[in-house]
Amino acid sequence: MHFYKQEPVYKQNFFFTLRERLKCEDKDILLVILVTSRPTNVKARQAIRQSWGSQNFWWGNQVLTLFLLGHAKEKDVNLSLSIIEESIFYGDIIQQDFLDTYFNLTLKTIMAFKWVTEFCSNARYVMKTDSDVFINTGNLVKYLVNSDTTANFITGYPLIEARCYRNIHAKAYVSHEEYPFEIFPPYLSGLGYVLDTRLARRIYVMMAHVKPIKFEDVYVGICLSLLHVGISVPTDTELFLFHKISFDFCKFRHLIAVHALSPDELVAFWDVITRGSFLSCD
Repeated sequence: MHFYKQEPVYKQNFFFTLRERLKCEDKDILLVILVTSRPTNVKARQAIRQSWGSQNFWWGNQVLTLFLLGHAKEKDVNLSLSIIEESIFYGDIIQQDFLDTYFNLTLKTIMAFKWVTEFCSNARYVMKTDSDVFINTGNLVKYLVNSDTTANFITGYPLIEARCYRNIHAKAYVSHEEYPFEIFPPYLSGLGYVLDTRLARRIYVMMAHVKPIKFEDVYVGICLSLLHVGISVPTDTELFLFHKISFDFCKFRHLIAVHALSPDELVAFWDVITRGSFLSCD
């Protein structure tokens, strides 16, 4: 309860400058995938549009893919106009008026939960992922369609008994003031977690009562702990991969998400697994 306040004193009121609110109106949507992206990372967004985010229907199930952006630190008018043009052309940019920095990723995640709650609550599932992650969208849809899930369903790459980094020189450093305990609650890596939209709405309400910390995946784990919701650990440990792996057709056709790939790799690997769908992995 260290992070919890009875009143919603932590509610974020950043303004949506781009919100794509019509994307979910009157639609039967199985899954909405929200991808964190920097304003300058146009190449990664384009790679996703050309690869795993290119198909909106899988066996009759609708999937939406959208990008989460803050605003550039520098007042770059040309970049701002470019993002507006990108939004007009593709219709897949969600943006709020906070600075887009590494340590504001938690604000971006809160924005994701807010957007789903306010504009896309009719979707059955939501996934938050990063722009350097390869998603085998077809496998993810199969997994969700064939799973017997509940309103508290959330899964991904689990991190259990993870310890805080107290080395002040490390990028993952956490001060005692920000997080006074040595062990984080169970949480799912921000590389990609998927959850029932009903749970997403509950998490968003809880976020207004929970003191944010700079690591968004840990922050979501704290909210889950306060809601007394446990994470669902996949029985198949090869579905969500935290570390980058060399391309292997059968492994990539089997997995759901793998981390740390370049835009060129996203496009190339997607092309191989879609064109090679007739190949056997037995």
